[in-house]
Amino acid sequence: MPKLLLGCIADDFTGATDLANNLVRAGMRVVQAIGVPDGPLAADVDAVVIALKSRTNPVDEAVAQSLAALRWLQGQGARQIYFKYCSTFDSTAAGNIGPVTEALMDAMGCDFTIATPAFPDNKRTVFKGYLFVGDVLLNESGMQNHPLTPMTDPNLVRVLQAQCRRKVGLMDHAVVARGAAAVRERIAQLKAEGVAIAVVDAVSNDDLLRMGPALTALPLVTAGSGVAIALPANFGLSPSPQASVLPPAQGLRAVVSGSCSLATNRQVQDFIARGGQALALDPLRIAAGADVAAEALAWAAPLLARGPVLVYSTADSGAVQSVQSRLGVEQAGAMVERTIAAIARGLIERGVRQLVVAGGETSGACVQALGITQMQIGPQIDPGVPWCHAHALGQGLHITLKSGNFGGDDFFTRAFEVLA
Repeated sequence: MPKLLLGCIADDFTGATDLANNLVRAGMRVVQAIGVPDGPLAADVDAVVIALKSRTNPVDEAVAQSLAALRWLQGQGARQIYFKYCSTFDSTAAGNIGPVTEALMDAMGCDFTIATPAFPDNKRTVFKGYLFVGDVLLNESGMQNHPLTPMTDPNLVRVLQAQCRRKVGLMDHAVVARGAAAVRERIAQLKAEGVAIAVVDAVSNDDLLRMGPALTALPLVTAGSGVAIALPANFGLSPSPQASVLPPAQGLRAVVSGSCSLATNRQVQDFIARGGQALALDPLRIAAGADVAAEALAWAAPLLARGPVLVYSTADSGAVQSVQSRLGVEQAGAMVERTIAAIARGLIERGVRQLVVAGGETSGACVQALGITQMQIGPQIDPGVPWCHAHALGQGLHITLKSGNFGGDDFFTRAFEVLA
């Protein structure tokens, strides 16, 4: 396999797909690996995105997984490393974005990198170091109620500095608007001031494309998936429609959803309002020992031939907090993820070959339960969410892994229309 142009480490499975999608759209041939591969990939590709399930792991586990991914990518000759995290900067006061970034910098002997979750296509923008989701600050967007990583401070310099021992600074929009030369000049200035990690403003794709050429010399880039649109051009690549072609779709269709984000709540309600067949899971019955997965599969079996079915644990923040107060945050999340993963496996065994999975943690659990190790990235459904093709349980499977916050209200319906 020729040396990789870009080696990517993503802290969850939907985020990895989101990043791979943007790279493919910008002209790169991309394979997404689920976890660190055991050996070299056979495919001749420009970039590999290694999907980890490290976003909410204990810090030491997240660091160890990320360093293992780095060693594999370095072994494949990757010319630049990209650490990808969520466009809502999901983390706690302890990490994991800061500790993983610094561990990668230590391992690479890197004295400077950037940090920006900006993804304007999905209405994630950074201005004066503050992260906006649409027209509101991050802490007013619903993310303040996230069950695992509640985000209550929109100031990214402050959030990241709390996680880092290195000095964190800001490259504001006035610099980015002047283009790559100004960005390079600001990088030199920040380094002279002792700054090792710079939060970078971006309010449009034009900002990302302007900063892109200035990132060529950085061994390590950390960002959401937005910056990815600007990197392939640094390697002389340009968009090509052939990069997203998948095998023809066939088989039954289903959606499983574990995300409790505002966007996914709207998508569940839209699917039901359109007459879609949907079944809500009760976490308390799961905790009580009921075989909820078997019940859900028995419900779905006679309905699958009529069209896509939806099985979901999605609920509003009040309902989620009520369950967490009874079961504990980690236990409640892990229990539901295992159940949905078992349902996904059962759906594949019953002939589903087109599967939508909503939620980062849910996607990780499902991909692992299905034994998926690699995915070919295909056409985009909504910004940051493509269809993919993989082999699961010995079968070809079209699958999309949707971050909880992504997608329009009609996503669960339109996804299948895009694939058709």
